[in-house]
Parts: sequence; C-alpha cells; structure tokens
Amino acid sequence: MKGLKYIALVLGLLVCVSTSAAKKAKKSKKQAEVAKVDTIPMADFSYAYGIAQTNGLMNYLVQRMGVDTAYVSYFLSGFDDPTIDEKTKQMKAFTVGKEIRKQVEEQIIPQVNRQINDSLDLLNRERFVEGFRAAIAGNATLTSDSAQAVSTKQLDYYTEVKMEAKYGQNRRDGEAFLAANAKKDSVKTTPSGLQYKILTAGTGAVPTATQKVKVNYEGHLIDGTEFDSSYKRKQPATFACNQVIKGWTEALTMMPVGSKWEVYIPQQLGYGAREAGKIPPFSTLIFTVELLEIVQ
Repeated sequence: MKGLKYIALVLGLLVCVSTSAAKKAKKSKKQAEVAKVDTIPMADFSYAYGIAQTNGLMNYLVQRMGVDTAYVSYFLSGFDDPTIDEKTKQMKAFTVGKEIRKQVEEQIIPQVNRQINDSLDLLNRERFVEGFRAAIAGNATLTSDSAQAVSTKQLDYYTEVKMEAKYGQNRRDGEAFLAANAKKDSVKTTPSGLQYKILTAGTGAVPTATQKVKVNYEGHLIDGTEFDSSYKRKQPATFACNQVIKGWTEALTMMPVGSKWEVYIPQQLGYGAREAGKIPPFSTLIFTVELLEIVQ
C-alpha cells in the first residue's frame, strides 16, 4: 500500500500548488500553469490496481470455493453479468446439490457409522440417501419430528450397546467389588448403594447440599489406580455439596466437620457411562475424603 500513500501525498501537493497558483493569478491577473505531477494517468493506475487486487484470488477460488480452473470462463461470465437469471439459479442449485451429496457420502454417513460402531460400516447408504432426498423433495413418509424421535431413540440404543461392549466389564467388576466390600463389618451401605467406612469420626456440623465445603481427598479406581489427589496438589478443594457427583453429595451431607471417611461410589452415583479424565466409563470409585470445614 506504499504506492497508495505516495499517490495520496502527490495529490495533496497538487491541491496545494493549485490553490497557491490561483491566488497568484488573482494578484497578478496572469494565468499560472499547474505542473502535472501524476506518475501515470488515472486510467492506467485504475487498471494496474485492479490487477493488484486479484493477488491470491485464484487460490481462494480453487481451495475455498471449489472452482475448477478449467471453468474459469464460467466464473468470468458470472463476474461480467452478476444478474441471476433462471439458468444461473438452476446451475447454482445443481452445483449446491452436488456439493451436499459429497458431504453426505464423505462426512455425514461415516460420522454416523462411527457413532453406531467404531469399525463397521453398518448404515444402509441407499436408504439413508433415499430418506435424505425424500425430506428435501417434500414426500417423506415420516414427519421431521417423528424421524428425529426414532433416530434419537435408536442412536441411544446403539450407544449403550457400544459402551457395554467396550466398558461393560468395568461395571461388572465394580458390582463384584461392592458386593464383597459390603460384607465387611466396618463398611456401611446406604439405600442408594453408596458405601463408606469411618476412619475419623468428626464432631462438627453436618453441611447441607447447598453449602460450600473445604475438603482434602484422593481418588482411586478399584484396581488401585490413583486419578486425583488434593493432597499431592497441597491445596484443599472448595465447592458446594450439590456441585459434584451424586455419591459425593450424599456422603458430604452425612459427614460432620472433622470427619475422614473412605467412600465407595457405584458407577451410577459417579460418572456412569461418561469418561472423566483418567476415569473410564462405568467405573466404581474409591475416595478418601476429609471434611475440613463448612465455608461461610
């Protein structure tokens, strides 16, 4: 843009020179000739600047807009006459239709297949395309709401099947662990299935679900893998009792301040089918929890 700054400066000087010359003409009643200071005629400048503004345009058209360089003449036809006539509208719709079909085949169908099963191509492509096309054409045999309800229900089922196949053993191992743990004299079990063992009996107040508490804790999987520890961070955690997993909320609202418990949380009171950092889906969790204070 240095050229533009230069031209602007020259044009500014031209105005000054013109004004000065006019004043002198009035005083001397003589015509003063203003020196021509343009480096090139405006017509030539305009042409050159037009060329300069296309720098990088072809790469954009090819890479971002998908224009085939073999059909640049069609691009120029649209550029020369941007009025959208019926033929142009038809061609635009046709082109967009081809692009959407490409997205269906290369992106949407593979994504749904991954959601159903990580490795198998289970979706019926022909029927998927048939339904997709029928909805656009307005002759589908299901309403949009009905199709959405069927799809959501079936995808939930596929997700459960996939998660069970991958992580169901975690749930079964956790259930076996809790069944054996419940037989220990020192372990108490609540109606929800939560288990706990009192290591230190506190004598302070018991927090409500909406109160904030300060705690130290460490968490393990049933195989002994540690996944979190405020002790190692050397920083107690502070949060409201109802802002954590269900098992934590239940345990905290039974603990007097000053208590230290070992808490055994079934997967349904923990993260369930979700993966949380180092915690795999359907994991039974073991926490050592020390309730330090209720934060006022």
